[in-house]
Amino acid sequence: MNAPRPSPDVLDQARRLLDEGEPTLAELAARTGLSASHLQRRFRARYGLSPAEYLAQRKLGRLKTALRAGSDVTTALYEAGYGSSSRLYEQSSARLGMTPATYRAGGQGMEVRWAMVDTALGKALVAATGRGICAIELGDDAGVLEQRLRQEFPRARIERVDAGRDEFLAPRLQAVADRLAGLQAEVPLDLVGSGFQQRVWETLMKIPAGQTISYAELARRLDAPQAARAVAGACARNRVAVVVPCHRVVRGDGSLGGYRWGLPRKRQLLEREQAQSARK
Repeated sequence: MNAPRPSPDVLDQARRLLDEGEPTLAELAARTGLSASHLQRRFRARYGLSPAEYLAQRKLGRLKTALRAGSDVTTALYEAGYGSSSRLYEQSSARLGMTPATYRAGGQGMEVRWAMVDTALGKALVAATGRGICAIELGDDAGVLEQRLRQEFPRARIERVDAGRDEFLAPRLQAVADRLAGLQAEVPLDLVGSGFQQRVWETLMKIPAGQTISYAELARRLDAPQAARAVAGACARNRVAVVVPCHRVVRGDGSLGGYRWGLPRKRQLLEREQAQSARK
C-alpha cells in the first residue's frame, strides 16, 4: 500500500517553519510528523526544491533585497541569516554571477560586451561577461534589447563593440550564430538565476533537437511534479535564446504555449529541428 500523501497544510507548515528560521530536515520532520525522506520527497514535488534548497534561495533573496536597498555587505549578510562570509563568497559567483559587493553596486566593475549580429533567425543581441555568454536576445530594435540587458546590472560597464573586431567576443559570436543556424557549436555560458531556474535550464539543454517536452513532464524530470507553473516561469526568465532551448517546451495538449521571442519564431525553430532530425 502506498504511503498516505501529506495534506497541503503539512507542507505549508514546513514552508512556514523555513520562512521563520533555519530548522534542519530532522527538526522539520519532527514538527510535521513525517519521516525525513518522505517530507523531502513531497516538499520537492510541491515546491520544486528540497527544504535545504528552499532555505538557501530564501536567504539569497533576502541578501539581494538588502544589497539592492543599499545596506553594506556585512550588515546585509548577517541580516539575511548567513553566519559567516567565507562560504557565501565561495559560492557567490555561481549564485549571483559576481561577489555580493559587486551585486550591491548594481554590477559596478563588471564588464559586459555586446553586439548585434545577423543570424539565420534575424538580428540578435549577444552579450558576454568574462566567463561566457550571458544573453542572446532576438529582435530588430537594438535599443530595446540593450535596455533589457541593463535592467539586471544598471551600473555594470556595458559596452557595444564591433562584432567583427572585438577579439574576445568575435569567436563567441560565431559560435552563437552557428547554433542559431541549427549547427553544432560549443557556446560557453554565464547563466545567472535561482537554484531552481538553473536546474530547469540545465535539464532543457539535455533535450535533443527535434524533440519536445511538456511543462508537466519537465517538472516530473526535476522530481517536482507539482511545479509545472514554476517551470514555465523559469522558461520565461531564460535570457539565452536557442542555446538554452526553452522553445522545446510545449503544453500538455501539444500546443506551443508561450515564448519570450514570439510564437512564430518558436514554430520556426521546432519545424527546422524536426526536419533536420528526420533527415538523419
